[in-house]
Amino acid sequence: MKLSPPRGTRDFFPDDFRLRNWLFNHFRHVSKSFAFEEYDAPVVESEELYVRKAGEQIVDELYAFEDKGGRRLALRPEMTPSLARLILQKAGSIALPVKWFSIPQCWRYERTQRGRGREHYQWNVDIWGMEGVEADAELLSVLVHFFNSVGLGSDDLVIRISSRKVLEEVLGSLGIEGETFAQTCVTVDKMNKLPAHVIEAQLGDLGLSSDAISTIRSVLAITDLASLESALASNSEAVVELQSLFALCDSYGISDWVSFDASVVRGLAYYTGPVFEAHDRAGILRAICGGERYDKLIGSLDKKDLPATDLTLL
Repeated sequence: MKLSPPRGTRDFFPDDFRLRNWLFNHFRHVSKSFAFEEYDAPVVESEELYVRKAGEQIVDELYAFEDKGGRRLALRPEMTPSLARLILQKAGSIALPVKWFSIPQCWRYERTQRGRGREHYQWNVDIWGMEGVEADAELLSVLVHFFNSVGLGSDDLVIRISSRKVLEEVLGSLGIEGETFAQTCVTVDKMNKLPAHVIEAQLGDLGLSSDAISTIRSVLAITDLASLESALASNSEAVVELQSLFALCDSYGISDWVSFDASVVRGLAYYTGPVFEAHDRAGILRAICGGERYDKLIGSLDKKDLPATDLTLL
């Protein structure tokens, strides 16, 4: 009999559990200081919730099974679809904006890597019902306050910000839309993780020409808003939105923490606006956390959209 847990999972002996509680207590303290309320949901959900809404990559990583009643179920790979289901239950009876947080246990059948196993906990902080980038700026401030609370500063970390609308405008100018757009986003999100020839082959398989791929690469290499404004249309919605967001970051006093980086895409199909990732300044580790706007997720489950944005720290 093996004494080690299944691959990709871990035991928490008392010393480890004390450290985990220390971290989770910081999650809770910072969340509540910004007036977020805690919630939870079952770790087992209907497989359909992810197959229909989360994008092909997560579908391939599901721990899915059929129960004794013939129902197709899955261990949750992320919390957002479960949260959308909860919000729909309260539709019409809940005051907006909704500010909720959770520390869920999630599962993905993927290659284990430093800092992330197949079983992992994550801190989710969400705002529903606010259309403007004020919500995104608040989440960035929440994140900075958390980092400060555990002894990290802007010399240690940088939060790289972009918008899915950047890629949407670029791909739109190339005539790429619909299902091809969603699949392209998933592939582009891997640009910094896979060799260039692999990315080009995958984009080519989606029908993108070499010129289109070159255009995407050149825009996603931009790291300042002035150059982005020159690359996109003069009335670019992405540029206006990002300018407003960075101005709000300045008013929050967190400008030293943030920078623009067009290569930040985030892979899931339902993301719609500002996206961000936090990285160590030395560039040694994988992304520490991420966040994104997903204004159309509820509409894909029901009939009416509801703006939403979140941050997730693994």
